[in-house]
Amino acid sequence: MSGIIGRKLGMTSVFDSRGRSIGCTVILAGPCFVTQIKDRDKDGYRAIQLSFDDLKTNKISKSIKGHFSTSNVIPKKKVVEFRNFRKEFDSKVKLGMEININDVFNENEFLDVTSISKGKGFQGVVKRHNFAGVGQNTHGQHNRNRAPGSIGAGSTPSRVFKGMRMAGQTGNSKVKVLNLKVVKVMSEDNILIVKGSVPGHNNSYITVRK
Repeated sequence: MSGIIGRKLGMTSVFDSRGRSIGCTVILAGPCFVTQIKDRDKDGYRAIQLSFDDLKTNKISKSIKGHFSTSNVIPKKKVVEFRNFRKEFDSKVKLGMEININDVFNENEFLDVTSISKGKGFQGVVKRHNFAGVGQNTHGQHNRNRAPGSIGAGSTPSRVFKGMRMAGQTGNSKVKVLNLKVVKVMSEDNILIVKGSVPGHNNSYITVRK
């Protein structure tokens, strides 16, 4: 599965051929550099490791410097492995090679985007699991509008079942959005515009695959 690493820049609207306004996400995709090539004989599987976004010199440790020195690439912040890269492209890949957006994507294709969603902190069941709440203040109930209700029986089974939907940490988790259409590819600026929204805050790292 071929892909590229990028950064979410924000959202905009694009007009299609019918004059309709479409909400789109602007992604800075690449350029990425090949920092490691894994093969089935040595590593047990085939994969290409790409890196993106230069790392500050004061953040470079000896281990990071040693890893990137083999490919003669400036140390990067984000490193992602891509398995089953495009076969016709796989044979041409070499260490230190630069991969740009036009090497991977074309307009009107569909792709999958993976990112870390925005963290919402500790939230209740209404926001976290879309519970309806009680919705009324009659019949003697006092302040239970957003309460979760019963979480299990008392004597049997005398415990809370695993997976019970309750309040807790919301967001800040890995989310994958499937089948987003590529509206425009601006290869000279490494800009990829996709239809719809992408998880994560602005300037967050995302992985784009097809």
